[in-house]
Amino acid sequence: MHIDLPEKRYYGIGEVARAFDVNTSLIRFWEKEFDVIQPKKNAKGNRKFTPKDIKNLQLIYHLVKERGFTLEGAKIHLREERQKTLSNFEIIQKLERVKSELIKIKNQL
Repeated sequence: MHIDLPEKRYYGIGEVARAFDVNTSLIRFWEKEFDVIQPKKNAKGNRKFTPKDIKNLQLIYHLVKERGFTLEGAKIHLREERQKTLSNFEIIQKLERVKSELIKIKNQL
């Protein structure tokens, strides 16, 4: 899954939810369930997600929504094979970008 977010230091929960096409409640739920997601909160309690949080959310989204892991399975997978999973996920993302570029070129021909 490719998300379309501008380069920023912090993202609001609404921006993140729209980018992933999910409800804000799901983002808050994943924040409680997965300790790798730790957004900063301002005085009002508004969440501000860093690019690192976004990468972690992408990985969780990939495991849960695309690969069909249960929440417990995703937690275990992240805990035990985090580095391997992260590198595989990054490779998949790069290949998906290349594929979309090739499709664009094909359609232009």
